[in-house]
Amino acid sequence: MLLPSTTNEPASSAEVIAWTQRWLERAVIGLNLCPFAKSVHVKGQIHYRVSAARDSQALLQDLEYELNSLQALDASARDTTLLIAPDMLQDFLDFNDFLHDADRVLLSQGLEGVLQIASFHPQFQFGGTAEDDITNYTNRAPYPTLHLLREDSIDRAVEAFPHAEQIFEKNMQTLEALGHAGWDALGLQSPASGLHGKIVP
Repeated sequence: MLLPSTTNEPASSAEVIAWTQRWLERAVIGLNLCPFAKSVHVKGQIHYRVSAARDSQALLQDLEYELNSLQALDASARDTTLLIAPDMLQDFLDFNDFLHDADRVLLSQGLEGVLQIASFHPQFQFGGTAEDDITNYTNRAPYPTLHLLREDSIDRAVEAFPHAEQIFEKNMQTLEALGHAGWDALGLQSPASGLHGKIVP
């Protein structure tokens, strides 16, 4: 249950992770938006890193560190990383511009073809859609988030999942059937969405 807060204090790292895990469990896994997510979640192979960065350079440094840390570990210990930036890039256009710099870091570390970066944002918007188009919510997370993935893990998941190329279309249909009321019922309106609150049992 979400209780509104009377303060505008920034969320703690624990709160940011709690909101992100709530989104993962209720939306990504609960709506089966990513059929590969449940396994790594259950096995505890997702690493959550909350960045304290308040400028792009600091976030790029955190990204470089997390990319190399993910590469250095065995997939059985850490298969994927969610790098969450609660204190910056609240405007989606700024976030979208930042992704070009993020890709340059991936290239500079020689990790192209080894790792890749996916993106999620509270105001995510696909090109050619209206801001309130429900299909945008497939990529709407509580906070600006960079998802660091292993190419090998993606390849194995795709091989194990028939018709993986149909996931995007299926997700669009799922969100259209759910509608805005159904999404709101998931209780994912985090502080980054404009509602300062906390999760309670």
